Amino acid sequence: MKKIVVFCAFYFSIFSLSAQEIALLKYKGGGDWYANPTSLPNLIKFCNTNINTKINPKPQTVEVGSPDIFEFPFLHMTGHGNMFFTDDEAENLRNYLISGGFLHIDDNYGMQPYLVKELKKVFPDKELVELPANHPIFNNIYKFPDGLPKIHEHDAKRAQAFGIFYEDRLVLLFTYECDLGDGWENEEVHNDPFEVREKALKMGANIVKYAFEN
Repeated sequence: MKKIVVFCAFYFSIFSLSAQEIALLKYKGGGDWYANPTSLPNLIKFCNTNINTKINPKPQTVEVGSPDIFEFPFLHMTGHGNMFFTDDEAENLRNYLISGGFLHIDDNYGMQPYLVKELKKVFPDKELVELPANHPIFNNIYKFPDGLPKIHEHDAKRAQAFGIFYEDRLVLLFTYECDLGDGWENEEVHNDPFEVREKALKMGANIVKYAFEN
């Protein structure tokens, strides 16, 4: 019965993917999915002001296994450390992504090894591939000729953007060793200078625009 409900929700809710809405993805495993509470509202405000989106300024939270994810064309996921998908959650997320949804995962630090393992449940036959600097996501409204910008140091590695493609469409973006979400937070949270926060917000706006138009 549960699979039938999810199946029906998939077909009845998919039409809402044309809307301009963003939601925060809640997951299991003990990781802090709720990290960076001011980041999405700030990114949405920046996008509505600068790239003419009309996103709800108060993003909702949805669970991975809920049919409600089909109401949002853009899901954002972040946190530190462990995270986990059940098989049903992985199937729900896969259906969402192959039907037109987009997931941006921003490693707030420590998520990467757990995430890679769990994504195999979603797409067993696919690998995360690094996006080149000439990918359109870095070159739509704002130009990032060197690719993903470095916002926070973490392990002093270079910032990298990885993707999963389905039928030549980028359905999932994983930003690593960058921490865009910290750059979107209120100034007093990390005391980042204006230039760093603006760079993070511009890259975020590029991601939003790309997700809504592709």
